[in-house]
Amino acid sequence: MSPRPKSASEQAVRRADAAAPRRLVVDLRGVANLARQIRSPNRDARPDGAEVTLLVVHGISLPPGSFGGDAIARLFTNRLDPSAHPSYGTIAHLRVSAHFLIRRNGALVQFVHCTERAWHAGTSSWNGRERCNDFSIGVELEGADDIAYEAGQYAMLARLVKAIRRRYPIADTVGHSDIAPGRKTDPGPAFDWARLNRLMAARSG
Repeated sequence: MSPRPKSASEQAVRRADAAAPRRLVVDLRGVANLARQIRSPNRDARPDGAEVTLLVVHGISLPPGSFGGDAIARLFTNRLDPSAHPSYGTIAHLRVSAHFLIRRNGALVQFVHCTERAWHAGTSSWNGRERCNDFSIGVELEGADDIAYEAGQYAMLARLVKAIRRRYPIADTVGHSDIAPGRKTDPGPAFDWARLNRLMAARSG
C-alpha cells in the first residue's frame, strides 16, 4: 500500500519547520549546541561555589577595523603570528580567550565551556566585586567601537543571552567598558543596547 500523498497544507508546514531556526541551548557542560567548537587552552576552573551571574559583551577585530579571517581564533588559541601584521607584535604573546565569538554574519563560535573560566575581562569589577572572570561569561562580537554591528550579530547575541539565562542566574548584561572603565571602551558607541533589549523582549529565541 503506497503512502498517502501529503496535502498542500502539510507540505507547507514541513517546509516551515525545516526553515525554522533550531533552538539555541546551553547544556549542563556549558556547551552551546549551535556553536562551532574551537577549544582554547586559555581557561581554568572557576572558584569553588562561584555562580555565573554576569554576561560581558566585548568587541574585537584583528587587524583593528578589519573583519574576516582566522586571526581572532589564532589569538585565542595562542597561534597568532606576530609578523603577520604590524599590530600583532604587541598582542601575540597574550594569553586571552572568551567563551563565545559572534562573527559579522552571525555565526557562533565557542572557545571555552561556560562552566569554565575564560580569560576575557582582565582587571575588572562589577557592583563592588572584583575579578569578573570568576563569575562571568564573555561574548566577543567581531566589530569595532565606531563601526555599526550587523543585524545577524544582534539576532544571535539575543538568542545566546536567552540561552545562557535559561541555564545560569544572570543578573546583569554589560559591556567590557562597564567593568573596566578607563581601560576598555568596547563594545563601544556603535553597539545599540536598545536594539539588543528589543530583541531580548521578543518571544522567540
